Amino acid sequence: HIVFYNISETLFQLIIVYIMYSDIWKDQFKNSITTPQQLAEAFPFARIDEEEISRVIKKYPMLINPYIVRQLKNRDSFFWKQAVPHVDEIRIKDGFIDPLAEEDFSPVINVTHRYPDRALFLVSNRCAMHCRFCTRKRKIGKDFKVDFKTLKKGVEYIKDNKKITDVLVSGGDPLLLADDVLTDILNSLRAVSHVETIRIGTRVPAVFPQRITESLAKKLSQFQPIYINTHINHPDEITDEVRAACGLLSDAGISLGCQTVLLKGINDSPDIMKELMKKLIRTRVKPYYLHHVDMARGVSHFRTTIKTGLDIVSSMRGNISGMCIPHYVIDLPGGGGKVPLLPESLLGIEGDDLLIKNYQGKIFKYRVEAEDKKIFKIMN
Repeated sequence: HIVFYNISETLFQLIIVYIMYSDIWKDQFKNSITTPQQLAEAFPFARIDEEEISRVIKKYPMLINPYIVRQLKNRDSFFWKQAVPHVDEIRIKDGFIDPLAEEDFSPVINVTHRYPDRALFLVSNRCAMHCRFCTRKRKIGKDFKVDFKTLKKGVEYIKDNKKITDVLVSGGDPLLLADDVLTDILNSLRAVSHVETIRIGTRVPAVFPQRITESLAKKLSQFQPIYINTHINHPDEITDEVRAACGLLSDAGISLGCQTVLLKGINDSPDIMKELMKKLIRTRVKPYYLHHVDMARGVSHFRTTIKTGLDIVSSMRGNISGMCIPHYVIDLPGGGGKVPLLPESLLGIEGDDLLIKNYQGKIFKYRVEAEDKKIFKIMN
């Protein structure tokens, strides 16, 4: 077992190499598709334009692991647009390279500190699948440096800033680290007295569920309170393997949430989204956020109108349990943070009553105090 603060960099790297070649899931991961030629061979029915794919992945690398390959039955598959590069990624020039201004809020290379009490700690530059709509496309699969020195600096920054009580461990994907490397990072964070909560952001349970083992779940459960936010965009992504992976984590006492991205042509309909949210609950995963696509460079072909998102959330009200309904949010460009977007239900004031529209479109009156009336009039 590694003691994160008290080993040499050389020993740390040797241990990582040993674990890397002894973990079975990593042998599976080595068979991922990363080149246009491999993609064309795997999907002869799809008429892959290898030259076009090559141009895209020079800028935004591709990685499709063996589990996802099994899901890609045709070009209409719910995973196809998410996993397979499209020329619009380099042809359309709108958006920002760093849409959330993470670099502007990075006091050290792999920490983003935007909110006073929370820090984002990037511990990996690899993902189990390179999502084509990713807000960190500029880093994933590229030479974004994550090593012993940068990890240590990140922990030291968090340790020196006592206002930080909540750390989101992300990347890339933290769960692509070997078990012992990940647990040593978590041990280092848990040793910081003012860190109360640790969260892990990962898409592994949905796109590479074989990585979730009973051993990993047991090790993660030692760091309570610990929360895992995964990322599932379509109800058909919740396969038997995904249910089993989430079950291992839930049975270990780890709370699971889901951050879904609203994607044009994939999940931008009320029926699909309602089915997804209900299926998440049955899988013991709490819907948390429904993200409007970030203003990242080369992802505009995934972006819906905001009205689409509002209509989807409105369609859920009263029709499925409130615990199934996520917060519809936009993460503001330039580092403004997340803000919720809500369907309009407050219609106005009539006498002493607030006029409120319910999920059926019916209008009801609700008696309010004078101070509430004054505030509402100012808002309008």
